[in-house]
Amino acid sequence: MLPEEGRNRVIIAGVTPEIEAGRFPIKRILGDETVVEADILVDGHDALSCALLYRKAGEEAWNEIRMEPLGNDRWRASFKVEALGRYQYTLTGWVDHFKTWARDLAKRVDARQDVSVDLLIGAKMVEEAQSRAEKIDARWLETFVEALHGGGEEAARQALSPELARLMSLYGSRDFATTYDKILEVVVDRERARFGAWYELFPRSTSPVAGQHGTFKDVEARLPYVAGMGFDVLYLPPIHPIGTSFRKGRNNTTVVGAGDPGSPWAIGSAEGGHKAIHPQLGTLEDFHHLLDAAAKYNLEIAIDIAYQCAPDHPYVTEHPEWFRQRPDGTIQYAENPPKKYQDIYPFDFETPQWRELWEELKSIVTYWAEQGIRIFRVDNPHTKPFPFWDWLIAGVKHDYPDAIFLAEAFTRPKALYGLAKRGFTQSYNYFPWRNTKWELTQYLTELTQTEVRDYVGPNLWPNTPDILTEYLQYGGRPAFMARFVLAATLGPSYGIYGAAFELGDNTPLAPGREEYLNSEKYEIKAWDIDRPDSLRILITQVNRIRQENPAFRLNHQLRFHEVDNEQIIAFSKSSLDETNQVLVVVNLDPHYKQSGFISLPLEDMGIDPRQPYQAHDLLTDARYLWHGSRNYIELNPQTIPAHIFVIRRKVRTEHDFDYYL
Repeated sequence: MLPEEGRNRVIIAGVTPEIEAGRFPIKRILGDETVVEADILVDGHDALSCALLYRKAGEEAWNEIRMEPLGNDRWRASFKVEALGRYQYTLTGWVDHFKTWARDLAKRVDARQDVSVDLLIGAKMVEEAQSRAEKIDARWLETFVEALHGGGEEAARQALSPELARLMSLYGSRDFATTYDKILEVVVDRERARFGAWYELFPRSTSPVAGQHGTFKDVEARLPYVAGMGFDVLYLPPIHPIGTSFRKGRNNTTVVGAGDPGSPWAIGSAEGGHKAIHPQLGTLEDFHHLLDAAAKYNLEIAIDIAYQCAPDHPYVTEHPEWFRQRPDGTIQYAENPPKKYQDIYPFDFETPQWRELWEELKSIVTYWAEQGIRIFRVDNPHTKPFPFWDWLIAGVKHDYPDAIFLAEAFTRPKALYGLAKRGFTQSYNYFPWRNTKWELTQYLTELTQTEVRDYVGPNLWPNTPDILTEYLQYGGRPAFMARFVLAATLGPSYGIYGAAFELGDNTPLAPGREEYLNSEKYEIKAWDIDRPDSLRILITQVNRIRQENPAFRLNHQLRFHEVDNEQIIAFSKSSLDETNQVLVVVNLDPHYKQSGFISLPLEDMGIDPRQPYQAHDLLTDARYLWHGSRNYIELNPQTIPAHIFVIRRKVRTEHDFDYYL
């Protein structure tokens, strides 16, 4: 069968970025340049031209940027995303007959051949372009037509002039152009979607009176402390009423003592469900007051979205069809055999009433968005259908384009990435369990140097209320320091499970278990945040370093460097303009001093290998004058297991005075 049009000779392939043949959008931050490349080629020796087309979603007209050749039929162009929401982009390419003609004409002129007929051919193309041109440009093209008809050396000079080339690039024929068969999309988020320091805090554990249930007012009193450490986001686990039926006691036991508060993730009671506030925390008015107070400290409140219910949740009696019924007439509670969660009922996403269920679950998010929340940490999203997240996140971001969704996606790699493709702005990931130099290097390279970086926003957490890794259990305070520095410097976004991390809580529920003994999930804790061994000073210092050095806001140039000791990891980052270069070195051994030689690619870093340069440690304020690419490193975990260097190049002033910039 003949094609509909067989004269389209240009081929467009190998487009990047493009996720699963354009099925999913890429992600960018407001103000980013979106760089697009493609293989664009044509048969034979004709010259071609091609353009990147882009527009804000919903607009009809395309903006056009000409692509530049990179060699070997590879082309590139970029556009800046300047509004939240979605952008679209595609490519077009055409055989550029005028460019081909001008190229060949120049060769004939150089060879002193007769070009009188060639000039007439060119004149005809210019005359055709004149009919497509705007008024002023049309008059200029008319003068070129006359000049080409005049013949001679002057005609040849005019034919090859840059001005005619510019006009013909605008109005030359694009007959039989090939347009890429996909319209690709970009989701554009605000900067907090990429860069931020998160602090997790249980409101009920903030009372100044030990054992007393905390309130939103108590959280307000804690704001100066959290903001003073330099955090950007204060994340609160579920703030809703907690069920009483099958409530779990301390350490997740089924034996409930008097006053046991239950798990905040067992949502729902007679006081209400997902759109209600736990009465002991305060009122909706108190919550609004907390949001306003946090804003004064430049803190943004994030809340938890956990799509599950306690047996006492109003949904259970009002919509029993939304839950899976067992043969004995009871509702199926949550299980992860052999673990049982009798205090939680999961939703049945295969219910015949799935449409009503979806709409109600979305309304939970929009309700809290109406209250002023824009950051949502989503509990166990991988246990809900992927198409549901496609629909929910797109719908919410249509109305609230500044909304951010963090997926608690401790799941299989393809499931984690699948959730990111379907709209989750950021994701928990496998960082807590990547401890060796090889593991960290391989994993962070995958996240930052492959196509994954176009849709996954990693948020690095060394611990959570559910995760206490063996490294932290056995490494003591040095392990907490090392993992903190790694989390805060390897990724633009990171978080800690607050006081438990600052105070080095590392007692497991049992040997071989990665859960906390006396977990805050099941009891009210009284944290002594003024303890002298707190990591508060280090945390404050590192967060200040992150704010003052633009290189930490990005991961596009994360590079790992060779150290001749497997217990020491080194990596660098730079700002977009490369005026800020940082080098982080961490001792991964929490028990012993480690040393070695680090090798740096000086020329790639813009450093003259013949000149000395300064490594300024921002943690200790020590300054080292280094020479050459190979230099000595030594780190004692009992003092500080890391260096965070700013690399300063030698600069000579006009008065022959040297300093390091």
